[in-house]
Amino acid sequence: MTLNADLLLKNIGQLLTMQGEEGIRKGEAMKQIGLIEKAVVAVKDGKFVYAGQADQAPSIEAAEEIDCEGKLVTPGLVDPHTHLVFGGSREHELALKQQGVPYLEILKQGGGILSTVKATRETDEETLYERAVFHLERMQSYGITTMEAKSGYGLDAETEIKQLLVLKRLQESQKTDIVSTYLGAHAIPNEYKGKSEAFLDEMIKVMETVKEQDLASFVDIFCETGVFTVEESRQYLRKAKEMGFDVKIHADEIDPLGGTEMACEVGAISADHLVGASEEGIRQLGTSNTIAVLLPGTTFYLNKNEFAKAREMIEANAAVALATDFNPGSSPTENLQFIMNLAALKLKMTPEEIWNAVTVNAAYAIGRGEQAGKIEEGRHADMVIWDAPNYLYLPYHYGVNHVRTVLKNGETLFERGERVGKVSVS
Repeated sequence: MTLNADLLLKNIGQLLTMQGEEGIRKGEAMKQIGLIEKAVVAVKDGKFVYAGQADQAPSIEAAEEIDCEGKLVTPGLVDPHTHLVFGGSREHELALKQQGVPYLEILKQGGGILSTVKATRETDEETLYERAVFHLERMQSYGITTMEAKSGYGLDAETEIKQLLVLKRLQESQKTDIVSTYLGAHAIPNEYKGKSEAFLDEMIKVMETVKEQDLASFVDIFCETGVFTVEESRQYLRKAKEMGFDVKIHADEIDPLGGTEMACEVGAISADHLVGASEEGIRQLGTSNTIAVLLPGTTFYLNKNEFAKAREMIEANAAVALATDFNPGSSPTENLQFIMNLAALKLKMTPEEIWNAVTVNAAYAIGRGEQAGKIEEGRHADMVIWDAPNYLYLPYHYGVNHVRTVLKNGETLFERGERVGKVSVS
């Protein structure tokens, strides 16, 4: 019997299907990568119709063939935490940070997150869209085919909605799957200084508009010293759930306030950052389905010594995902591959755990676990052909882009014009 296909990938050296335990991968299950040597993949109507060993494949006739030349093929990467839409930039703050100027002093000088809020309020929707496309295309070039993006640089009704409308336009015009999150409670604007409860009441009103216009799937809040307390965050997220949103939380980035525990309590789909998560918080992650989304790029860029305790989390049977936290202030990078390098070097994660953290668990962390993160029959054909000989190579070789070709729904999303020569490993 002959299998008719639109596209055939042949001569695959290693294929990571990420097949294994269903659902989120916790603890030991994060070792499962569904590795197949000497494989082929067939695509029909934008979906996988075969993925397996070449010598066991049926006869396949395809309209187009790609010779992978013995290279690695994986699912498209998933970035579950980004701040894609913003105005302005903050490169001038780097010199201040190098001089040891505290963040609060930078804030007093008109910098920090509130400078991005000011710039975003002043930037029109078309300009925000064009800038977001620029960054999105760069993300695609690094292998990202599905991602989350937040609002949060408006802190007022008009600008929060403007950011979410840009994201909706991106969803409709770009091939990358983008999941939107409403993060109105990202900081306290100057006009509400000392009045956090009144500000959250205002953001709840905006949340109602977001729901009415179907502009976001998730609601997020920044629970941290100097921003919103655990109790304020709990009430806010409960209100969001009452409206029908799934919820996420920026928690315990600096201080162990108990945001991790509260995230598990309210059933948040993810708790993000978690550098300061307590032993009890880590224990509760292991007994819940809340996914720990770790952002080592932020810790690296802020030049902090302490990274999130990924090893303790995995050993406690928690589910861990990785993200860029792409934003103009604390993690200005679109490169999820570099985050994989940091996960190996600073979070002490194994290659297998890292691949799960940027595919299966990352997809579940944004409600796309049934669509993204795996190569299996019936799923959308999102995948990356890498200029790498095996899956161990990416966490090992840092600072460059290893992508050869990115495919979304079986169509080329990105292809390097000039590829590095054949990879050899001594």
